[in-house]
Amino acid sequence: MPLTIINSFASWVLKQRIHQIELFLKYPNEVQEELLTNLIASAKDTVMGQDYDFASIKSYTTFAERIPIVTYEDIHPLIERTRSGEQNLFWGTPIKWFAKSSGTTNAKSKFIPVSSSALEDCHYKGSKDLLCMYLNNNENSELFKGKSLRLGGSSQIYENNNTSFGDLSAILIENMPIWAEFSSTPSSKISLMSEWETKMAAIINETKKENVTSFAGVPSWMLVLMNRMLEETGKGNLFDVWPNLEVYFHGGVNFEPYREQYQKILPKKEFKYYEIYNASEGFFAIQDLNYSSDLLLMLDYGIFYEFIGMDSFGTPDQKVVRLADVELFKNYAIVITTNSGLWRYLIGDTVRFTSLSPYRIRVTGRTKHHINVFGEELMVENTDQAIAKACKLTNTQVVDYTVAPIFMEGREKGAHEWMIEFKNPPENTTVFQKILDDTLQSLNSDYEAKRKNNMTLNPLIINIARHNLFYDWLKERDKLGGQHKIPRLSNQRDYLEQLKGMQVKILV
Repeated sequence: MPLTIINSFASWVLKQRIHQIELFLKYPNEVQEELLTNLIASAKDTVMGQDYDFASIKSYTTFAERIPIVTYEDIHPLIERTRSGEQNLFWGTPIKWFAKSSGTTNAKSKFIPVSSSALEDCHYKGSKDLLCMYLNNNENSELFKGKSLRLGGSSQIYENNNTSFGDLSAILIENMPIWAEFSSTPSSKISLMSEWETKMAAIINETKKENVTSFAGVPSWMLVLMNRMLEETGKGNLFDVWPNLEVYFHGGVNFEPYREQYQKILPKKEFKYYEIYNASEGFFAIQDLNYSSDLLLMLDYGIFYEFIGMDSFGTPDQKVVRLADVELFKNYAIVITTNSGLWRYLIGDTVRFTSLSPYRIRVTGRTKHHINVFGEELMVENTDQAIAKACKLTNTQVVDYTVAPIFMEGREKGAHEWMIEFKNPPENTTVFQKILDDTLQSLNSDYEAKRKNNMTLNPLIINIARHNLFYDWLKERDKLGGQHKIPRLSNQRDYLEQLKGMQVKILV
């Protein structure tokens, strides 16, 4: 396909979508209300639609009163029936695809339904919008003169009862439009390889000769690939491998702990980073401005949003609000209703709004991935920012980390225990520890209150992990690649104890 055709297509898409984006920017709440009405109408004849009498729901109030908030465990039976061949249970068109996800806490797999509408009007639409916004902000971009190096999960597609399942990235690659396949590298065959180490070698071999202009993937795993590429080629930085690099599209984990490491191997100030927020359940938000950490909530992807304030989450008095009623800088758990038949589904992520006109967010963590054993309400956003600052001030780099509580015993006070794998350890761990602790107190008033005069919490404790400890933990559990990761924060000690047990274990 000639380059001129690709550029013309990109320009056409850009012009079409900018008008539509401007519409939901101007009338966000009206767009969401209309979307909810359409979702209800699309599913009124399903089993669920009849059980809850969708046909008589004429307002958000009735919808919220009648349909319960659910977790995956609540809808698991319906999903299993669909995977067994039944259809029209919770969505009006056949569900042929299921995105397999183990999440980050449970070994048990989740199978998230992905409809044809969700593929086209959510996931692929989000990918196109990301390009549209980037090109709109960078008129001199030469993005399409080269290819995008994509790094998805290591998974195959499995078929059963006329349905298929696999990692979301595998599903997207399997159904990718021709234009997207043409502008991407490595090939689908290599991208879908299931064995991680073999796949990494194949990606390096194929892509080092390509004209790569952008990257797309999860920061932690992409960094592994990039460093191996430099080792393989003997180059000093990635521009020596691919001179025309201009942007990295990333998501899946907070980028801050990795930013300095990327800047060292991509040492050009004009190189750009664009963040997305997507998951198996949908594509939610896109960075719409250069050099911004805020993400524009996308309101016309077939997803209706509701939010639960974390100050009441999980209590009998928890308050659910729609988009029109959210407040700035407050942590919310996200509830979604989607064009794949997820109804008032608690996705497990937390966000806070940085702007209400337009609606922009930052992802702050997971509803299950925070520490609140002592009333400290420590969020992943806090620890990521503190790690980034401590690294900068001590000239160190972190590969990965996790934190768990030390529970009170008798008169002993509690504390937080960290396991940190450094790329280059700090010269003075005590100094790093103090910067980390002081920064957490400056970022989180609840943590500060519990730390004041060691009232409830003693100073945090740091364990320095051996090389590849986190990688080995994931490898032992067949979780290499994709968005698999050890939870950064946990109210229990399971993950930390498992890692401590592997500190001296050498895996073959």
